[in-house]
Amino acid sequence: MYLCAVRHAEEVIGIAPLLLENDTASFMGSTDVCDYQDFIVAPGRDDEFFSALLDNLHHKGIKQLNLEAVRPDSTVRTALVNVARARGCQVSCKKRDISLELELPKTWDEYLLMLKAKHRHEIRRKLRRLKEAGNINYRVVEDTAEVKQELEIFFKLFKMSRDDKEMFMTAKMTSFFRSLAQTLAAEKMLKLFFLDFNGKPAATVICFDYDSGIYLYNNGFDIKFSSLSVGILCKVFSIKNSIQGGKQKYDFLKGAETYKYQLGGKEVPLYQCKIYLI
Repeated sequence: MYLCAVRHAEEVIGIAPLLLENDTASFMGSTDVCDYQDFIVAPGRDDEFFSALLDNLHHKGIKQLNLEAVRPDSTVRTALVNVARARGCQVSCKKRDISLELELPKTWDEYLLMLKAKHRHEIRRKLRRLKEAGNINYRVVEDTAEVKQELEIFFKLFKMSRDDKEMFMTAKMTSFFRSLAQTLAAEKMLKLFFLDFNGKPAATVICFDYDSGIYLYNNGFDIKFSSLSVGILCKVFSIKNSIQGGKQKYDFLKGAETYKYQLGGKEVPLYQCKIYLI
């Protein structure tokens, strides 16, 4: 582990969360649980930070930086690659995946009008059918103590929704999710959305709440209610709640699932950048 802070006098101008393996450095976060990654750099201090970082990595014998899942607006793409090329380093950035995100309007009605007519009609039809089928209740869990309790329902619905999700949610991964959720809840940066049908949890979405954006991290639903589209409607509810809360962006995060396009998501490329140090 290489968690490096670069300082100018007493001021931290950047942090590099990296892992070192032999002569290669990569981001600390696994792409299994981190949708995109970046360095933490103070505005306007990019060149200073990356010059110091590359000097230190070179001194440690690192010959390659392998940085996966970086956005076009990341400091990797906007600053590091330029600093590296200016030093004579070979740089390669290739598109490896995509993320989808949505610029949120001021009102729910404006959002619906942003969608293609077919998708707008489908959302309204699904909402109407769900309301006619029984009693529904949407709720948001944010309090730290409640999050700790309701996470168990999230895990249950997550595992029920798909076989591969059940295999993914090992004891180790459950521990990670629990630690992540409780830590972010304590910082007021987590929202757990639930859709209850006839008094029973039918679907859930876990989102990060940061600054002006909401980030959809994961979801699950009870397959008994799949005919009522509870999974996608819980996501629709989280979008509506975000609009009502004055958020400006809804980030669906990594992956090209069909529902993201249906709900208005626009593609953002994610790159793998390799930098060969000299």
